[in-house]
Amino acid sequence: MSGDRPTLPPVRLNSEAELAREALSAPLLARAVRLARWAGPETRVGAGGELVEEQLPAAAAELGLGDDEDGPAYASEAWRVAVDTGLVDIADAPGATGEDDDAEGTASAGDNLSVLTSGSPHDVLALWLDAFDVVFADATAPVIDDFADLVGEDGEIDFERLEWDPEEEADFLEGVLGNLYLLTVSEAGASEGPVPLPALAASMIVPDDMGEPTDDILEQVSDAMMRLDDQFRILEPIGLVEYEPVDEALMAEVGDEPAPPVDDEDVSRYGMVRLTPLGLYGVRARMLEAGVDAPAVGDLADKGADALLDGIAHFPELSARAETEQWLARREPAAAAGELLAAARGADAGAPLRRLHCQQALALTGASAEPAVRAVLPDPELGGLARVWLAERGAPDVPPPSETMIFWLAIDTIAAQLAVEGDLEELQELVEGLVGQHSGFFDAAWRVEHPATADVLEAMGRLHPDKSTAKEARKAAFKARSRT
Repeated sequence: MSGDRPTLPPVRLNSEAELAREALSAPLLARAVRLARWAGPETRVGAGGELVEEQLPAAAAELGLGDDEDGPAYASEAWRVAVDTGLVDIADAPGATGEDDDAEGTASAGDNLSVLTSGSPHDVLALWLDAFDVVFADATAPVIDDFADLVGEDGEIDFERLEWDPEEEADFLEGVLGNLYLLTVSEAGASEGPVPLPALAASMIVPDDMGEPTDDILEQVSDAMMRLDDQFRILEPIGLVEYEPVDEALMAEVGDEPAPPVDDEDVSRYGMVRLTPLGLYGVRARMLEAGVDAPAVGDLADKGADALLDGIAHFPELSARAETEQWLARREPAAAAGELLAAARGADAGAPLRRLHCQQALALTGASAEPAVRAVLPDPELGGLARVWLAERGAPDVPPPSETMIFWLAIDTIAAQLAVEGDLEELQELVEGLVGQHSGFFDAAWRVEHPATADVLEAMGRLHPDKSTAKEARKAAFKARSRT
């Protein structure tokens, strides 16, 4: 059963409207938009669509960065995003040929610029994802300090001297963002605490089964930290992360790498990073595109009850409740109750857990669901949970369950708890309570016509703290297996 579980826990994302607002306020995209509106016939661009060097000061001034020594670099970066996302269109200058590398082109506002004013939040997010792709490529590009060192005898740039593997670099950063996503997503939603950069780097380098890291491993972690420090500085302006960089005062000399932190108090000086709500959305989108099972609360809201009950089978409790509430909000209570009860039937291995989640979902419905619940009172699989629901609501005229139904419901309930692999102490209390409430429990239980009877009795033998009772459970399990 575990093979059917989602690869990652479900994430609770902000609404598309909220995420679109965050996307539009991301500094890099906001700059790209501003330059797209500034672009016109007088804007000079190179053959590759880049702003010519003489044009960069004007672009920086347009961004309010005219006095910033890094202004031209910021302008160049924003322009590249604008071009690659379709916010700006580039055309060859009149008379230019595709063979002329020195020819200048012309720029104009692109079709995608209108998306920002008339497009839906989904359209805005699609454009932001394109911008994220551009920045991701920048973050994984090699750092070249001096192109002269790469020029071969033939006068061409020899990129092999970089010892740079683009696929390896991309895979590393994808893995880092995946680990950050997993560290961020929690039972209560998105974790508010940032992740220390050393811990994130170690998650990519240190083997899971390694005890004390070797000096070589620690050196690799330090190298990874420095690489990630550069990459997160690049990723932050697009709104993906909030990043507190490595404290440069930790470097004794230029080129030195920081030693590992000595205590928890100074760990923040080694870099702290967290995914923003927009970052959660972006990383999940890349995961889905790569075929990773990365569920989000709300994915099942427009699906049938069978998909809901199977889908939330191994969700954390709060996520399962949130998913169920969204599913119920789209349906009339009586119809929803009928659909849930129909989906809860079955003798397969997942059926007990479906019935448990059905019961929990019914607890969120109102009195209008009562006719649908009463309709299954005679059902041998659903009659027990129907009686529980009615009794909890104080409904009148609830027929008492037969002894057969009582024991069948007990087996079904424990089978569901075993499937969800919940709290062991809580499960032990359930087992003790059932045995204590019914004298001769095992004499009756082994006869229950339920597919999980033998497995449940065997588990009760492992869980019950009383040795003689545990022995009774194991004997009953043997009888159940012999009967079948």
